[in-house]
Amino acid sequence: MFKFRVYTVLSLFVLLFGAAKFANAQSGDVYFGLGTATDKSSGQTIATFGDGILYPTPKMSGAFGTFGAGYMLRPTLGVGFEYSFRFAQGGYAGLNYRPKFYDFNAIWMPLSNSKKVAPEFQAGLGVASLSFYYPQQCITGIACSSSTYLISSHHFQTHLSAGLRVYVTGGVFIRPQVDVHYVRNFYQFGSNWVPQYSVALGYTFGRR
Repeated sequence: MFKFRVYTVLSLFVLLFGAAKFANAQSGDVYFGLGTATDKSSGQTIATFGDGILYPTPKMSGAFGTFGAGYMLRPTLGVGFEYSFRFAQGGYAGLNYRPKFYDFNAIWMPLSNSKKVAPEFQAGLGVASLSFYYPQQCITGIACSSSTYLISSHHFQTHLSAGLRVYVTGGVFIRPQVDVHYVRNFYQFGSNWVPQYSVALGYTFGRR
């Protein structure tokens, strides 16, 4: 059900992107970023395997990657999609886990005609997903198994971000950005607020 919803919304975004292109061609961009997202521990301990051993819940940290794309329907207003994920699985109460954030956003660029520096603001809705895995198991001197997918937990989220595009040449830009995810009922961690810090490298098509 979750995958169906994500693919459905993404398909609608692609259709909107295409319709806008023919109706009022402006500019579009794609980017990839590196950074981190953080949240504090819930402070709980969990008997994950039912053997009486209690495992602590961690704080969220680690290296995150971000893929995104946007399309400007007007010189200052546009729409976009962003996907952020933790590169490596982290440890969570005896299991491994990987957090992911999906966002569908409105984009506002008040100085879109600036040749070198352009502030960018985004606001939107999406989903935060936590995927859990059994950790790798090793038999000494024989072999190691890979981690095995167990279950995922999905939460509705709202998203805000502020960034600054710095164009280095042509349509190529570097953008430091601060994101804030408000994840509803994010009980696996100590706060519903998840700040994210990243630097992206991107390219703007149709830039004048």
